[in-house]
Parts: sequence; C-alpha cells; structure tokens
Amino acid sequence: MYQTTYHRASSVDEAAALFAKGSEAKFLAGGQTLLPVMKQRLASPSDVIDLGRIKELIGIEASGDTLSVKAATPHYEVATSDAVKKAIPALAYLASLIGDPAVRYRGTIGGSLANNDPAADYPAATLALGATIKTNKRSIAADDYFKGLFTTALEDGEIITAVSFPVPAKAGYAKFPHPASRFALTAVFVAQMKSGEIRAAATGASQSGVMRVPAIEAALKANWSPTAIDGVNISASNLLADIHGSAEYRANLIKVMAQRAVTAAG
Repeated sequence: MYQTTYHRASSVDEAAALFAKGSEAKFLAGGQTLLPVMKQRLASPSDVIDLGRIKELIGIEASGDTLSVKAATPHYEVATSDAVKKAIPALAYLASLIGDPAVRYRGTIGGSLANNDPAADYPAATLALGATIKTNKRSIAADDYFKGLFTTALEDGEIITAVSFPVPAKAGYAKFPHPASRFALTAVFVAQMKSGEIRAAATGASQSGVMRVPAIEAALKANWSPTAIDGVNISASNLLADIHGSAEYRANLIKVMAQRAVTAAG
C-alpha cells in the first residue's frame, strides 16, 4: 500500500493551496472515479484533497434565463431539484439516469466534467446547452472545454466551481445504457435555445468523447420533429467499435436516440 495524505478542504482557496504544495496531488469530488483507480493502483496521489464539504461548491440557483449548478452538487440533488425540473426538465431526467442510487448520492457534476469520461451523461447536456464551466480562475465555454478522451481545458490545479446552463426553449435527452455500468452506450441531448439555435450532442459514441452532431442540428433547424432525422446520414468514421457494438451500430443509435430526445422535448 502506498502512502497518501488526505486533506478535507474548507474552501476553494485552501484546496488550491493544498494542491500546490503536493507533489502529485489529486482533487476528490464524489470519489466515483478517483477511488476506483486508486484501488486498482492506476493512480497513486501524494495528497488527496476532498472538495465535498466545501459549502460554496454545493447548491443550485435559478435566476432569469440561467440555471447554475455548483460543482460538488450530487447527481441526486440535480435529479430531484424543483428548480432544475422547472428550468431544464431534461437535465433533471439526465441526472436521474446516472449509475445507480449509490452513485447518484455521491457523484457530482464537477467530478463528472473534470473526468470527462467518453460515455458520461453530463458532458452531453453541457455541450448541447452551450453551458459555461466556471472555475476558480476563469469561465470556459462548453465548446472550448472538451478536448478529447478524458481531456479538458482545465489547467493543473484548476477547480470547477459551478456550471451555468442557459435555459432553453425546449430540450430532451435519450440514453441507451450499458446494462451493467449504466454508462451511455450512446446517448443524445438535443436543445432548442431561446435564440432559435439548435444544438445536439452525443456521448458514448465517439472515440474522442462527447461531440456535437451537425447533421442532426441542421435537420432539426429545418423541422423540429423526430421524422426530420429519418434522412440524416451519420458517418461511422471515428465512432467507437467494441464488444458492445460496432461503429455502424452506434451511428444508428445516434439517430434513434436523437429522435427519442426530440420526442421527449416536445
């Protein structure tokens, strides 16, 4: 067993200072990613800095056309929040599908986005809604945040503090889950913004992680209807192929999940 020093930070500033002092420090949010990889000896941080008890990182605020979810807010709180259900029902629905009850009570939106698993749920909503990821240093537009497989625009030691979602005119999410992990084999989030912009993002399908789907966006721009997606061609190039499904299978799933998401959005 390797030695790790555990810290429970009481503020974002304290967490950042502790990180700077550690030789190989890691932040701990809900622990749904870091703890398993530590158990598997895939990570051996010198210091583990727990962000879960920092009050300024927990909570949900709705104001005007913006919904803000603070980074250490558990999935369960997002799924059951009246404010989220009123502002962006599709986001509450998405959170209700993450993992199982144990994961939803412990996992956090900030941890999910910082890890950027290619089959995670929140990246699809964040990208499709054109959200802004706020950190202790700056604000990052979703279109600039996701950089590839498990890769983001976050700098070393940077802490996500909140995610700001524009409230859309309508939005929907549909997910084809892996039966064991509950991660998305393929899932699609669609949004019709109040500006008229149409955005769609797929998770679980691409080799590079969450992605916009321009062909579906164009079809829905012309006609917001599930049938508008019938004639869309989704290329299997650069899509995942594994024991769970071929690239062509995932290409078809993108269309099917997009149609279901549009139906759910209304």
